[in-house]
Amino acid sequence: MWRRAAGLAIGLVARAWVALLRVTLVVHPSLERSDGSKPWVLCFWHGTQLPALAASRRRPTVAMVSHSADGAMQTVAMTVMGMTVVRGSSSRGGAAGMRGVLRAMRRLKGDGAFAVDGPRGPHRVAKMGAIVAARLAGARLVPVGAASARSTVLARAWDRFVLPWPLSRVVVVLGEPLDPELPDACGRLSRAIDAANAQATSALAAAPPMLRGAA
Repeated sequence: MWRRAAGLAIGLVARAWVALLRVTLVVHPSLERSDGSKPWVLCFWHGTQLPALAASRRRPTVAMVSHSADGAMQTVAMTVMGMTVVRGSSSRGGAAGMRGVLRAMRRLKGDGAFAVDGPRGPHRVAKMGAIVAARLAGARLVPVGAASARSTVLARAWDRFVLPWPLSRVVVVLGEPLDPELPDACGRLSRAIDAANAQATSALAAAPPMLRGAA
């Protein structure tokens, strides 16, 4: 019960927090031209999810959260943030969790969201979960990157969680989509997410000083 209460408190604080960020969303032209018939599987690194959550989403978005004790807290927090949450992970209940994500995407006509280097790392090494989900859903893999003008990085956390400061400028990049059937899909996806993060950092650096704020 206390974890649910903590999750509610965290979700409310996070929702208020991201509402204070000044967000610029950069979308790859091929995504802007899409007719919306194909779902997206949004792929990002652990630790970058808070700035990424500040960007508007085109459709209902489904995420998978682990069956761990902390997962109960995360589930409530992410629901408050407007996500649809399915419980499961690559280590516990992975197959059932994947089926749940796919069912929810179909039911809601929504997109999926995966921190692709989880649940236990190694950090910034893509695993197959999002790729399998995209194949089964007939979706495109969309690499997501983010950068914040002012932020604190929790260096002791394994995922180096990025906490943007209130009123900070944030750039979120939705990069060029990938076909999940391509060879070396994990390697391609890792490089694409790195490129999206680099593009977000470059876009932030190129902004006028008045908008950029202190680095």
